[in-house]
Amino acid sequence: MGQVSIPQFIENAEVILGEGAVIERIKRESDQDLDPYIVNAGFIYDDRQRNLLADIFKGYLDIGKTSGLPLLLSTPTWRASRERIQSAGYADRDVNADNFKFLDDLRKSTGAYAEKVLVCGLMSCCGDAYNPAERLSAEEAKRFHSWQADRLAETGVDFLLAATLPALSEALGLAAAQAATGKPYIISFVLRPEGTLLDNTPLKEAVATIDAKVDPKPLAYMANCTHASFFRSAITHEQNASPQIRKRVIGLLANTAALEPETLDNSDNLVSEKPEKFGRNLAKLKDEFSLKIIGGCCGTDERHIGALADNLIHQF
Repeated sequence: MGQVSIPQFIENAEVILGEGAVIERIKRESDQDLDPYIVNAGFIYDDRQRNLLADIFKGYLDIGKTSGLPLLLSTPTWRASRERIQSAGYADRDVNADNFKFLDDLRKSTGAYAEKVLVCGLMSCCGDAYNPAERLSAEEAKRFHSWQADRLAETGVDFLLAATLPALSEALGLAAAQAATGKPYIISFVLRPEGTLLDNTPLKEAVATIDAKVDPKPLAYMANCTHASFFRSAITHEQNASPQIRKRVIGLLANTAALEPETLDNSDNLVSEKPEKFGRNLAKLKDEFSLKIIGGCCGTDERHIGALADNLIHQF
C-alpha cells in the first residue's frame, strides 16, 4: 500500500468497497466441495479450485477497478487455524502465507489500481460462527488464535480482520491475539436487530469492553453476515445509541436476507434480493452512518457489488 498507513488510508478514503460472497458462492455456484476443516483455504493447491477462487476475486477486482473505488479483499483463511490445518492434512504447507501470496498476486495483476486494493488477513471464531454456545473463553481464545494471528501478521497483509464473531468472550481473546502482533486489526460481529451479538451482549458493551481491556485496541469495528435492515436497527437501538458506537463501527459486509443468522445458515435455498435494491440500501447506510467499508456477504455476487459500486459513485 505504499507509504500511507492503514489507519490513514481508511480515514482518507470516502468509502472502501468490500468484496462480496466467496465461500457461499463456491457452495451454490460450483461442484467443488469445501474442506470440512479449512473450508476454502486449501483451494490454492488444486489447479481447478485455484482457478475457481481466482475467478471470484477477479470479478470483484474488475468492479473496483472500473469504479475507481478502493477495494477490500480478504484472504481465504477464515478457518486456517493451526489445529484445522493439521486436521486437513496441510501441516507441511504455510497455508496462511500461501493464501496471502495468491491474493497479493491477483492484486498486483491490476497494475496501478493495486495501490487502491487492501488485503486483510481473515480469521474467525474456533467453533460454529452462528452458535455462541461454542464460544471460547477470552483466555482460551487468545491461546487458540495467537498462532494464526502471528502467521498472517508475518505476511504482507495490510491489517487483520476477525469476522463473523458471535460472542464477546472469544472476540476479546481473539482481539488480544491480534493486538499482540502489532498489526492494525478490525473486529466484526454478527448482529441481531435488537442491537446485540448472538450471545445477547449489547454491541455497545462489547465495543466498550474490548476497547478497555485490549492494548492496542482495534482500529475499528464492523458487522458482517448481517442484513442492512438488521444493521440499521442494531446501531440505532436505544441500548446502542451513543456517539462512540457511531464513531467505532465503520463498516458492514451485508448479506441479502433479512433473516436471523441461524435460520439463514440452515436454509436449503438461497434467500436473496435484487442487486439494485441491495446496492441502493447499502449506499444509504454508508451515507446515514458515515461508514468507511461497505460490501457483501452471503447471497451476493458481482451483480450486487457492481450495483453497490454504482450507487456509491453517484453519491460523490
